[in-house]
Amino acid sequence: MTSEPTNTMGKPNSLTFTGRLRSVSCALHGIRIMVQSQQNAWIHAAATLLVTIAGLVLRLSMAEWCWIVLAIVAVWTAEALNTAFEFLTDVASPSFHPIAGNAKDVAAGAVLISALGSVVIGVLVLGPHVLEWLGRRPV
Repeated sequence: MTSEPTNTMGKPNSLTFTGRLRSVSCALHGIRIMVQSQQNAWIHAAATLLVTIAGLVLRLSMAEWCWIVLAIVAVWTAEALNTAFEFLTDVASPSFHPIAGNAKDVAAGAVLISALGSVVIGVLVLGPHVLEWLGRRPV
């Protein structure tokens, strides 16, 4: 009798198709948890929707879309990691501890850095199109 190898959580550790589907299912569950538990995720969702609509209306080039998609993915990734750090910090330090608070603040700072960088990318990519759309000549 041979048993399938397991990971540290006792789940099957195989490269089967069903194993990959299970991994995707867990990842989607994590995204759902993030969106349901984090108010900032709703802000990111609204910004993602608005920027996507603006990009479609302004007919961005393929290269411009690459920058916009990179910016969107950076913010969502930072928010997901921040959420994971918050959950882990809450487990590791259920009562307030200043170092745990610092860890949460640093993770939140990473989201802010990513969001500010994405705003800069958005202005650089969308700005000239918006000026042209308004009838002004971009710089």
